[in-house]
Amino acid sequence: MKKIVSGMIGLCMAALLVLSLQSATNPHQAFASTNAATTTEAASKTDNSALQSQFHLSHVVKIYVPSTMNGSTPVTDEVHAKYVDQSLTKFSNLFGGATAISGTGGWVDDNQKLIKEKVTIVYSFAEKLDNQALDEVVAYAKQLKKDMTQSAISLEVDGKMYFIE
Repeated sequence: MKKIVSGMIGLCMAALLVLSLQSATNPHQAFASTNAATTTEAASKTDNSALQSQFHLSHVVKIYVPSTMNGSTPVTDEVHAKYVDQSLTKFSNLFGGATAISGTGGWVDDNQKLIKEKVTIVYSFAEKLDNQALDEVVAYAKQLKKDMTQSAISLEVDGKMYFIE
């Protein structure tokens, strides 16, 4: 189990790197997942800027949609697209919209072999993030875990990674 969680952490870290590289053209998105200190510092800078009076969303929720079943058996592009669309729909219903970013994640197995897989990060920004919405996201992650026969599904909320088992 430790190896699986370790592998998932590596997969998530690689996906986060891809996310930050892909969003480098938009500085606001590139830093959306930074730590609280950086976020607080950036927020204080915008308090006195032209952005001060603009509507904004303070929270971000991300789910990592794997491209495998049973942990390592690749699914077809059509099956993967089905789960991505399902996640986009769920997050759009909960938060008013969602975005999907494709990437490649990786981890090293017991034989020191690099295992790579396609991963899609579906995320939404939210003005308010209450317990009811979080409970629905966690319930959805548990269902996705069951449907894709995974040991866990990665869920990120405001920069903190959770492994939903």
